[in-house]
Amino acid sequence: MESNFIVEQKPFISLLSSMQPICTKRTTLDATSMIMFQIGHKEVVLKSTDLEISLQASYLPSICNITEPHSFLVPGKRIFDIVKELEGDIQFQLRNNQLSIKSGTVHLSLNIKEAQEFPPFPERIENIMHLDSSFLLNMLDKVAFLIPQNNANNSLNGLFLEISNTEFKMTTTDGHCLAQVSTDKYTLEEPKKWLLPRRAIFEVKKLLEAASDSPVFLGVCGNQLVFSGESFNFFTKLLADQFPQYNAILNKEGFVGATIDRSHLVKTLRRSSCLLSGQFIATKFSFDAHSLNVSMQNKEVGNLEENLPIYQFGGQPIDIRFYAPYLLSGLQAFADDKLHFFLKNPTKPILFQSETDSGQLTYLVMPVSPTTMSN
Repeated sequence: MESNFIVEQKPFISLLSSMQPICTKRTTLDATSMIMFQIGHKEVVLKSTDLEISLQASYLPSICNITEPHSFLVPGKRIFDIVKELEGDIQFQLRNNQLSIKSGTVHLSLNIKEAQEFPPFPERIENIMHLDSSFLLNMLDKVAFLIPQNNANNSLNGLFLEISNTEFKMTTTDGHCLAQVSTDKYTLEEPKKWLLPRRAIFEVKKLLEAASDSPVFLGVCGNQLVFSGESFNFFTKLLADQFPQYNAILNKEGFVGATIDRSHLVKTLRRSSCLLSGQFIATKFSFDAHSLNVSMQNKEVGNLEENLPIYQFGGQPIDIRFYAPYLLSGLQAFADDKLHFFLKNPTKPILFQSETDSGQLTYLVMPVSPTTMSN
């Protein structure tokens, strides 16, 4: 007996698209380039894994006359490329070890493989807590940008997630800067800590962007962390490395606070960055009671000197040097018109902080020693 089901092209191609970063990654197993289809009476479940991250997503076909469950493997990139070029309703039909695909006047088929070739897929999820998807996405947006891609120190190539009985906290660092966001909206009686790889974070962000405002569950499955939405389960292995001890560097004892207009500072930093011409040249920041003087010299390009007002600075004058792009990348995460920052001396970092109803955002940048500057 022939078994068939019908899907709509747009939502189905979106589902296949979410699996492409997984099924197109090279691994030691050929089967990881496949997507597993599990067809039931009313539901189509797709699974993809590259042995590090895995995604399971479900789809409800408009028509499904499957009488007995079927599982099979289809080349992941190939079916994506085909469905991308179709329109409207698409009919899939199983017969003679092939998946027949019909859409309008188009009729083609793909060879399929036995589901047994697919590597073991994570099962038995233990949900820990539920989160608002837009809130979680907002938190990730504020810190994920700082995760390095391939740092020699592997412990930096991830996001450190900590949940305690007082807060839910995310921290990232590239060794020069540190970004942290925390909230007391979500807590757990039993503290948890996980170091999530960069790839997983950016794939989760894509899923959350498509999840509207539906809740997301955070759970565990063996040694993997799981993010679950209405129609997906995303699994990721964790980094075994120890995230750097950062508490001491965030200690503001002896630091003096002040305020500056965010848009003015950002524009100054952009102009300073324009003069870098690909070189690592520090910009000098001179703070006094009422103003910030920003100056930079690139002998090959030109000079910059600007003066910005600052407010509520009660410390002694400080001259400190920073690499402007380091400051600029983190300040994009702040929405405040006025930035609150803290300083101590030329060898200590600058800390920017923002308090909102949803939590606290901190961005730290280490200074640059004058001896490391090049002109």
